[in-house]
Amino acid sequence: MSRIVESFPRKITTLDPVFIAMSDGVRLAATIWLPEDAEADRVPAILELIPYRRRDGTVFRDMKMHPYVAGHGFACVRVDIRGSGDSEGVLADEYTEREQRDAEDIIAWLAAQSWCTGAVGMTGISWGGFNALQVAARRPPALKAVIALCCSDDRYADDVHYFGGNLLTEDGMWSSFMLGMNALPPDPQIVGARWRDMWRERLEAISCWSEIWLRHQRRDAYWKFGSVAEDFSAIDIPVYAISGWDDTYFNAVPRLMQGLKGPRKGLIGPWSHAYPFLGAPGPAIHYLRV
Repeated sequence: MSRIVESFPRKITTLDPVFIAMSDGVRLAATIWLPEDAEADRVPAILELIPYRRRDGTVFRDMKMHPYVAGHGFACVRVDIRGSGDSEGVLADEYTEREQRDAEDIIAWLAAQSWCTGAVGMTGISWGGFNALQVAARRPPALKAVIALCCSDDRYADDVHYFGGNLLTEDGMWSSFMLGMNALPPDPQIVGARWRDMWRERLEAISCWSEIWLRHQRRDAYWKFGSVAEDFSAIDIPVYAISGWDDTYFNAVPRLMQGLKGPRKGLIGPWSHAYPFLGAPGPAIHYLRV
Protein backbone atom coordinates (compact mmCIF):
# COMPACT_ATOMS: atom_id res chain seq x y z
CA MET A 1 0.00 0.00 0.00
CA SER A 2 1.22 3.51 -0.82
CA ARG A 3 1.96 5.81 2.06
CA ILE A 4 1.10 9.46 2.59
CA VAL A 5 4.02 11.76 1.82
CA GLU A 6 5.23 13.62 4.91
CA SER A 7 8.52 15.05 3.61
CA PHE A 8 8.81 17.23 0.52
CA PRO A 9 11.48 18.48 -1.86
CA ARG A 10 11.33 21.89 -0.16
CA LYS A 11 10.79 22.58 3.54
CA ILE A 12 7.71 24.68 4.19
CA THR A 13 6.57 27.34 6.60
CA THR A 14 3.02 28.32 7.52
CA LEU A 15 1.88 31.93 7.93
CA ASP A 16 -1.38 32.33 9.84
CA PRO A 17 -3.16 34.59 10.16
CA VAL A 18 -2.31 36.88 7.27
CA PHE A 19 -4.71 39.77 6.66
CA ILE A 20 -5.01 41.05 3.10
CA ALA A 21 -6.55 44.51 2.59
CA MET A 22 -9.12 44.90 -0.18
CA SER A 23 -9.61 48.01 -2.28
CA ASP A 24 -12.37 49.23 0.08
CA GLY A 25 -10.26 48.69 3.22
CA VAL A 26 -11.91 45.44 4.38
CA ARG A 27 -9.33 42.84 5.43
CA LEU A 28 -9.63 39.18 4.51
CA ALA A 29 -8.01 36.43 6.58
CA ALA A 30 -5.65 33.95 4.96
CA THR A 31 -3.41 31.02 5.74
CA ILE A 32 -0.32 30.74 3.54
CA TRP A 33 1.91 27.70 3.12
CA LEU A 34 5.14 28.33 1.22
CA PRO A 35 8.68 26.98 0.90
CA GLU A 36 11.00 28.28 3.61
CA ASP A 37 13.44 29.51 0.97
CA ALA A 38 10.82 31.31 -1.15
CA GLU A 39 12.39 34.72 -0.51
CA ALA A 40 15.58 33.49 -2.19
CA ASP A 41 13.90 31.20 -4.72
CA ARG A 42 10.53 32.73 -5.55
CA VAL A 43 7.47 30.60 -6.28
CA PRO A 44 4.09 30.94 -8.02
CA ALA A 45 1.05 31.33 -5.78
CA ILE A 46 -2.17 29.29 -5.81
CA LEU A 47 -5.33 30.87 -4.38
CA GLU A 48 -8.34 29.06 -2.94
CA LEU A 49 -11.10 31.52 -1.97
CA ILE A 50 -14.11 29.95 -0.22
CA PRO A 51 -16.47 30.72 2.71
CA TYR A 52 -16.12 27.45 4.64
CA ARG A 53 -13.92 28.69 7.49
CA ARG A 54 -10.28 27.80 6.96
CA ARG A 55 -9.44 27.20 10.65
CA ASP A 56 -12.25 24.77 11.49
CA GLY A 57 -14.46 24.04 8.49
CA THR A 58 -11.82 22.81 6.01
CA VAL A 59 -8.73 22.62 8.21
CA PHE A 60 -8.19 18.85 8.04
CA ARG A 61 -8.48 18.74 4.26
CA ASP A 62 -6.33 21.85 3.90
CA MET A 63 -3.58 20.42 6.11
CA LYS A 64 -3.26 17.44 3.76
CA MET A 65 -3.43 19.25 0.44
CA HIS A 66 -1.81 22.66 0.72
CA PRO A 67 1.43 21.69 2.53
CA TYR A 68 2.00 18.96 -0.07
CA VAL A 69 1.67 21.40 -2.97
CA ALA A 70 3.74 24.05 -1.17
CA GLY A 71 6.47 21.50 -0.54
CA HIS A 72 6.74 21.02 -4.27
CA GLY A 73 7.42 24.67 -5.01
CA PHE A 74 4.28 26.79 -4.68
CA ALA A 75 2.73 29.22 -2.22
CA CYS A 76 -0.72 27.90 -1.31
CA VAL A 77 -3.07 30.60 -0.10
CA ARG A 78 -6.39 29.70 1.54
CA VAL A 79 -8.56 32.80 2.06
CA ASP A 80 -11.87 33.15 3.93
CA ILE A 81 -14.33 34.99 1.68
CA ARG A 82 -15.48 38.39 2.99
CA GLY A 83 -17.85 37.91 5.92
CA SER A 84 -16.82 34.30 6.60
CA GLY A 85 -14.34 32.72 8.97
CA ASP A 86 -12.02 35.42 10.30
CA SER A 87 -12.51 37.85 7.41
CA GLU A 88 -14.13 41.23 7.93
CA GLY A 89 -17.31 42.39 6.21
CA VAL A 90 -20.57 40.65 5.35
CA LEU A 91 -21.30 37.79 2.96
CA ALA A 92 -24.54 38.80 1.24
CA ASP A 93 -24.90 36.13 -1.48
CA GLU A 94 -22.90 33.68 -3.58
CA TYR A 95 -20.71 34.72 -6.54
CA THR A 96 -21.17 38.46 -6.20
CA GLU A 97 -19.38 41.28 -8.00
CA ARG A 98 -17.70 42.17 -4.70
CA GLU A 99 -16.40 38.62 -4.31
CA GLN A 100 -14.86 38.68 -7.75
CA ARG A 101 -13.31 42.10 -7.15
CA ASP A 102 -11.87 40.80 -3.88
CA ALA A 103 -10.32 37.90 -5.79
CA GLU A 104 -8.68 40.36 -8.17
CA ASP A 105 -7.32 42.35 -5.22
CA ILE A 106 -5.92 39.18 -3.63
CA ILE A 107 -4.30 38.08 -6.88
CA ALA A 108 -2.63 41.48 -7.32
CA TRP A 109 -1.43 41.37 -3.70
CA LEU A 110 0.01 37.88 -4.12
CA ALA A 111 1.79 38.77 -7.35
CA ALA A 112 3.49 41.69 -5.60
CA GLN A 113 4.88 39.68 -2.68
CA SER A 114 8.66 39.31 -2.42
CA TRP A 115 8.39 35.51 -2.36
CA CYS A 116 6.16 35.30 -5.47
CA THR A 117 7.28 35.06 -9.09
CA GLY A 118 4.33 37.25 -10.07
CA ALA A 119 2.35 34.29 -11.43
CA VAL A 120 -0.86 33.23 -9.66
CA GLY A 121 -3.24 30.32 -10.17
CA MET A 122 -6.69 29.64 -8.71
CA THR A 123 -8.15 26.34 -7.65
CA GLY A 124 -11.15 25.16 -5.70
CA ILE A 125 -13.99 22.70 -5.50
CA SER A 126 -17.66 23.66 -5.77
CA TRP A 127 -17.81 27.35 -4.70
CA GLY A 128 -14.05 27.64 -5.25
CA GLY A 129 -14.39 26.13 -8.72
CA PHE A 130 -17.19 28.51 -9.64
CA ASN A 131 -15.23 31.60 -8.65
CA ALA A 132 -12.01 30.34 -10.24
CA LEU A 133 -13.78 30.26 -13.61
CA GLN A 134 -15.56 33.56 -12.93
CA VAL A 135 -12.33 35.34 -12.05
CA ALA A 136 -10.56 33.82 -15.06
CA ALA A 137 -13.20 35.48 -17.24
CA ARG A 138 -12.23 38.87 -15.74
CA ARG A 139 -8.63 38.37 -16.90
CA PRO A 140 -6.58 39.78 -14.01
CA PRO A 141 -3.04 40.08 -15.44
CA ALA A 142 -1.30 37.87 -12.87
CA LEU A 143 -3.77 34.97 -13.13
CA LYS A 144 -2.15 32.34 -15.35
CA ALA A 145 -4.26 29.16 -14.95
CA VAL A 146 -7.15 27.61 -12.99
CA ILE A 147 -8.10 24.14 -11.80
CA ALA A 148 -11.87 24.10 -11.29
CA LEU A 149 -13.38 21.06 -9.59
CA CYS A 150 -17.01 19.95 -9.24
CA CYS A 151 -18.55 23.23 -10.35
CA SER A 152 -20.66 24.64 -13.15
CA ASP A 153 -20.39 27.07 -16.03
CA ASP A 154 -24.14 27.77 -15.85
CA ARG A 155 -25.61 29.08 -12.59
CA TYR A 156 -29.26 28.78 -13.64
CA ALA A 157 -29.49 25.55 -15.61
CA ASP A 158 -26.90 23.45 -13.82
CA ASP A 159 -26.53 24.33 -10.15
CA VAL A 160 -28.52 23.71 -6.96
CA HIS A 161 -31.34 26.17 -7.70
CA TYR A 162 -33.33 25.34 -10.84
CA PHE A 163 -33.39 22.51 -13.36
CA GLY A 164 -35.44 22.90 -16.51
CA GLY A 165 -37.03 25.93 -14.87
CA ASN A 166 -38.17 23.87 -11.87
CA LEU A 167 -37.13 24.80 -8.35
CA LEU A 168 -34.93 22.13 -6.75
CA THR A 169 -35.25 21.00 -3.14
CA GLU A 170 -31.47 21.50 -2.96
CA ASP A 171 -32.09 25.25 -3.15
CA GLY A 172 -33.69 25.36 0.29
CA MET A 173 -31.14 22.98 1.78
CA TRP A 174 -28.24 25.06 0.49
CA SER A 175 -29.82 28.30 1.70
CA SER A 176 -30.29 26.80 5.17
CA PHE A 177 -26.72 25.54 5.27
CA MET A 178 -25.30 28.95 4.38
CA LEU A 179 -27.64 30.63 6.88
CA GLY A 180 -26.02 28.56 9.60
CA MET A 181 -22.50 29.12 8.29
CA ASN A 182 -23.00 32.88 8.09
CA ALA A 183 -24.21 32.98 11.71
CA LEU A 184 -20.91 31.64 13.07
CA PRO A 185 -18.51 34.08 14.77
CA PRO A 186 -14.89 34.80 13.91
CA ASP A 187 -12.23 33.36 16.20
CA PRO A 188 -11.36 35.73 19.09
CA GLN A 189 -7.82 34.29 19.13
CA ILE A 190 -7.35 35.49 15.55
CA VAL A 191 -9.27 38.77 15.30
CA GLY A 192 -8.94 39.90 18.91
CA ALA A 193 -11.39 41.90 20.99
CA ARG A 194 -13.40 43.10 18.00
CA TRP A 195 -14.72 39.58 17.36
CA ARG A 196 -18.03 40.45 19.03
CA ASP A 197 -18.61 43.52 16.84
CA MET A 198 -17.73 41.51 13.72
CA TRP A 199 -20.16 38.78 14.77
CA ARG A 200 -22.93 41.29 15.49
CA GLU A 201 -22.44 42.82 12.04
CA ARG A 202 -22.91 39.39 10.48
CA LEU A 203 -25.98 38.54 12.57
CA GLU A 204 -27.68 41.86 11.80
CA ALA A 205 -27.10 41.37 8.08
CA ILE A 206 -27.95 37.67 7.93
CA SER A 207 -30.71 36.51 5.59
CA CYS A 208 -32.07 33.38 3.98
CA TRP A 209 -30.62 33.49 0.48
CA SER A 210 -33.62 31.65 -0.99
CA GLU A 211 -35.38 34.99 -0.64
CA ILE A 212 -33.04 36.26 -3.35
CA TRP A 213 -33.07 33.16 -5.53
CA LEU A 214 -36.87 32.84 -5.56
CA ARG A 215 -37.13 36.35 -6.97
CA HIS A 216 -35.27 35.10 -10.04
CA GLN A 217 -37.18 32.08 -11.33
CA ARG A 218 -36.16 32.61 -14.94
CA ARG A 219 -32.81 32.95 -16.64
CA ASP A 220 -32.33 36.66 -16.09
CA ALA A 221 -29.30 38.92 -15.60
CA TYR A 222 -28.89 37.68 -12.02
CA TRP A 223 -28.08 34.13 -13.15
CA LYS A 224 -26.18 35.17 -16.25
CA PHE A 225 -23.72 37.05 -14.05
CA GLY A 226 -21.07 34.54 -13.06
CA SER A 227 -22.16 31.96 -15.65
CA VAL A 228 -19.08 31.67 -17.83
CA ALA A 229 -21.11 29.74 -20.41
CA GLU A 230 -22.51 33.13 -21.43
CA ASP A 231 -19.14 33.94 -23.00
CA PHE A 232 -16.54 31.19 -23.02
CA SER A 233 -14.25 33.42 -25.08
CA ALA A 234 -13.67 35.63 -22.02
CA ILE A 235 -11.43 32.91 -20.58
CA ASP A 236 -8.07 32.83 -22.35
CA ILE A 237 -5.87 31.04 -19.79
CA PRO A 238 -5.40 27.28 -19.30
CA VAL A 239 -8.28 25.51 -17.51
CA TYR A 240 -8.28 22.04 -15.97
CA ALA A 241 -11.91 21.04 -15.27
CA ILE A 242 -12.46 18.06 -12.95
CA SER A 243 -15.59 16.33 -11.67
CA GLY A 244 -16.98 12.88 -10.89
CA TRP A 245 -19.68 10.76 -12.47
CA ASP A 246 -21.40 10.63 -9.07
CA ASP A 247 -21.37 14.43 -8.80
CA THR A 248 -24.18 16.63 -10.13
CA TYR A 249 -21.70 18.94 -11.87
CA PHE A 250 -20.09 16.50 -14.31
CA ASN A 251 -22.02 18.02 -17.26
CA ALA A 252 -19.89 21.15 -17.04
CA VAL A 253 -16.68 19.35 -17.97
CA PRO A 254 -17.59 18.46 -21.59
CA ARG A 255 -19.25 21.85 -22.06
CA LEU A 256 -16.09 23.62 -20.95
CA MET A 257 -14.00 21.41 -23.22
CA GLN A 258 -16.21 22.32 -26.15
CA GLY A 259 -16.72 25.99 -25.35
CA LEU A 260 -13.24 27.07 -24.29
CA LYS A 261 -10.74 27.72 -27.07
CA GLY A 262 -7.53 28.07 -25.04
CA PRO A 263 -5.49 25.26 -23.44
CA ARG A 264 -7.88 23.00 -21.58
CA LYS A 265 -8.14 19.56 -20.06
CA GLY A 266 -11.02 17.64 -18.56
CA LEU A 267 -11.20 14.75 -16.10
CA ILE A 268 -14.26 12.87 -14.84
CA GLY A 269 -13.58 10.15 -12.30
CA PRO A 270 -15.78 7.64 -10.45
CA TRP A 271 -16.10 9.78 -7.32
CA SER A 272 -18.76 12.17 -6.02
CA HIS A 273 -18.45 15.80 -4.88
CA ALA A 274 -14.87 15.72 -3.61
CA TYR A 275 -11.27 16.44 -4.43
CA PRO A 276 -9.91 13.40 -6.35
CA PHE A 277 -7.58 12.36 -3.53
CA LEU A 278 -10.60 12.16 -1.23
CA GLY A 279 -12.83 10.67 -3.93
CA ALA A 280 -15.40 8.01 -3.08
CA PRO A 281 -16.43 5.63 -4.46
CA GLY A 282 -12.94 4.82 -5.68
CA PRO A 283 -10.54 4.43 -7.13
CA ALA A 284 -9.37 7.88 -6.07
CA ILE A 285 -6.39 9.72 -7.53
CA HIS A 286 -3.97 9.70 -4.61
CA TYR A 287 -1.67 12.52 -5.59
CA LEU A 288 -0.60 12.98 -1.96
CA ARG A 289 1.18 9.62 -2.01
CA VAL A 290 4.56 8.44 -3.21
